[in-house]
Amino acid sequence: MFHQGVLAPTVSGPQPSGEGLQTGISALGVIISLQSSRPVAGAAVWALGRLNHVAVAVPDLEKARAFYRDVLGARVSEVSPLPEHGVSVVFVDLGNTKLELLHPLGKDSPIAGFLQKNKAGGMHHVCIEVDDINAAVMDLKEKKIRSLSDEAKIGAHGKPVIFLHPKDCGGVLVELEQA
Repeated sequence: MFHQGVLAPTVSGPQPSGEGLQTGISALGVIISLQSSRPVAGAAVWALGRLNHVAVAVPDLEKARAFYRDVLGARVSEVSPLPEHGVSVVFVDLGNTKLELLHPLGKDSPIAGFLQKNKAGGMHHVCIEVDDINAAVMDLKEKKIRSLSDEAKIGAHGKPVIFLHPKDCGGVLVELEQA
C-alpha cells in the first residue's frame, strides 16, 4: 500500500515496519520512496499529492501523438501551443496519470536546448501535485531547494506550477502543481 508523502532517497538495508513503512519504486533509473507525510516543526504545512504527469520532450510532436493514439490506443489531446512557456504540448491520458509530450515553440524554448542534447527526445520532468503550492514554495526555499523561477506561474492545466532545480532533486527536474 502506498502512502501519500514526501519523496526521499531510498536507503539500502532493512526497512522500518509499521506506520513508517517505505516502499521503494524504480522510476526511469531513479529510486525514490514514499513515506507517510508528517509536518515538520516550524515548517509551512503542505503535502504532496499524486503524480500528475511525466513530461517527455519529442522531436516530432505529430509522430509522437500518432504513436500513442494509433499504435497504443491511448486518448490523446489536440496540440496546445503555450507561447508563455515556449512549448507546444499534447497530453496522453493514461487513466491514473498522463504523459505530457513537449515540443519546442520558438527559438527561446527550453525544450529546444534539451533536444539539441537529446536528439531522439526523452524524459524531461515529473509533475507532482501539492495541496498548497504557496506553502510548498516557502518551505522549500527555507530548506535551500532552488526553483527555476521566483514564484509559481500558470501552467498547461491553468493552475499554478513551479519547477525545482534538478541539482537539488536528485538529478530530476520536478514540477509542482497546485492540486
